[in-house]
Amino acid sequence: MKLPGSTEWVLHCAASLGQLAPGASASTTQLAEYYDLPAPYLAKQLKALVRAGVLAATTGPRGGFRLARPTSHITLLQVVEAVDGTSSPYECREIRQQGRGALPADDCRETCILAAKMAEAYEAWRSSLAGVTLADVIDSLPPTAPARTRARLTGTT
Repeated sequence: MKLPGSTEWVLHCAASLGQLAPGASASTTQLAEYYDLPAPYLAKQLKALVRAGVLAATTGPRGGFRLARPTSHITLLQVVEAVDGTSSPYECREIRQQGRGALPADDCRETCILAAKMAEAYEAWRSSLAGVTLADVIDSLPPTAPARTRARLTGTT
């Protein structure tokens, strides 16, 4: 499975926002400069996180994005699905019933074993991401990382 580069962007941005002081926010421009990303495209991704309830946005000169919930209540799966959706990347088109090697319909009453195994793998991947919160990620960072992130992202300590 290959996810778009924007998935990495939103995961890092969410983790960075989770390191800010309570109530603090960062603008699209600040986040884009912090990671050297294109601001217009990042803005679209951040808005998707707002629509999904992962981020909250404020407007005005001191506006920006902040987490909508505590880091312990936001999973990696929620962040990923906010921008990449919830559908499985594998779609079985039943080619086992096509071409010269086509199986008879009677042999295809059960779900294709390959489709079943791919679905199992996708659910294991989702379960793994659902079991990791932003708090878990932040807790595993070097002790100096949150202060460094705050200082470089928003100019505060």
